[in-house]
Amino acid sequence: MDNAMQPEDTPELRALYKGFEKAHLNPLWTQTGNLMPLHPTSDAVPHVWRWKDLLPLAERSGELVPVGRGGERRAIGLANPGLGGKAYVSPTLWCAVQYLCPGENAPEHRHSQNAFRFVVEGEGVWTVVNGDPVRMSRGDLLLTPGWNFHGHHNVATEPMAWIDGLDIPFSRQNDVGFFEFGAERVTDNATPRFSQGERLWAHPGLRPLSRLEDTVSSPLAAFRWEHTDHALTEQLLLEDEGQPATYSMGHAGLRFVNPTTGGDVMPTIRCQFHRLRAGAQSRKRRDVGSSVFQVFSGRGAVLLDGVEHKLDTGDIFVVPSWVSWQLQAETGFDLFHFSDAPIMERLHFDRTTFVEDDA
Repeated sequence: MDNAMQPEDTPELRALYKGFEKAHLNPLWTQTGNLMPLHPTSDAVPHVWRWKDLLPLAERSGELVPVGRGGERRAIGLANPGLGGKAYVSPTLWCAVQYLCPGENAPEHRHSQNAFRFVVEGEGVWTVVNGDPVRMSRGDLLLTPGWNFHGHHNVATEPMAWIDGLDIPFSRQNDVGFFEFGAERVTDNATPRFSQGERLWAHPGLRPLSRLEDTVSSPLAAFRWEHTDHALTEQLLLEDEGQPATYSMGHAGLRFVNPTTGGDVMPTIRCQFHRLRAGAQSRKRRDVGSSVFQVFSGRGAVLLDGVEHKLDTGDIFVVPSWVSWQLQAETGFDLFHFSDAPIMERLHFDRTTFVEDDA
């Protein structure tokens, strides 16, 4: 906003401003443009982290940094260059690469913050959520909603890396966080193919009569790749048959949901998946709130505020609030996507515009 209507600079005005400073006050008329901009102007900036850089650093951390009580996790947070060195990928979201070596156990703890894990490659780690062992495999989305005890153990002969997503910045900014230590080791080293939650909840359109109450977060802790892959494949096949099944031409998409409500899997984080045919592109759009993507397979690019960034498997990028973005596929192109959309929608701050509609 224009600050042209300012009072004349006089010794009396400067004395007034010094009085404000001494009393820890700020006059609105000098700061309107910062406090109420014409559109969102995030301190966060669009940025791409390359998997070819991230994975070797995680591997080196595995050689040098132990996992145990105190440090808790060998997790490397992605620090947005615009946020002053904080390990925040955006003002509301945290994203990290976690790495666990063969035979290692990450001790149990719980916290108010909601968390998930997404596996771009590898297998052999189980996460134990409130005593329920959940297998982690390529393409799986694993949930740890807030205040659930959880730990990890690697029973394989190879290390494993995955990404963690949490609402740490939002929780920290609003002073809502609690943390509690659990067992020194994961209390259950069982390795079942399917967790208890899957046995109850992973049956399409069916709900156990013993669990009729709605839950804030999804009681299904594992969304398996084979189901995600099949759903995306069928969307594109229906498009081939002339049915309006895809998100846009050549672009299939889906949202992971809480089976008790049909809403988002957690109250602060939305998780989605995109698949583009070779040569396809998504509609260019802007959203209030921030998004993070990881390329699961294929090659392509993202346009962030009109700047093209080439992408390969494993690469991660962030879209800050009101930055335009568009996906472009060179080959078949699969991307995992998470965002703070549930926060924005619940508070009625959400807004989306497709850029071609801006004119």
